[in-house]
Amino acid sequence: MPKTLIKNARIVNESSIFESDILVEDQFIKKIAPSISDDTAEVFDLQGQLLLPGCIDNQVHFREPGL
Repeated sequence: MPKTLIKNARIVNESSIFESDILVEDQFIKKIAPSISDDTAEVFDLQGQLLLPGCIDNQVHFREPGL
C-alpha cells in the first residue's frame, strides 16, 4: 500500500494544538513526530492548516427541505 506523509500540520486534539508531521501507511497512522522524512511517501504540505480528528456536527437538521 502507498504511504502518505503529511507535513507541517497544526494538529488539534482534546487538550492542545501542536505542529507535527504524520506518516500514514496501509491506512493507519504509523508515526507522529515533529519531523519525518520518507522518500517513498506521497507528501502533502499542510503549512498553516489545521488537522482535526473526525468531528460530528450535532446541530445538523436533516428535516430541512431539500436535504
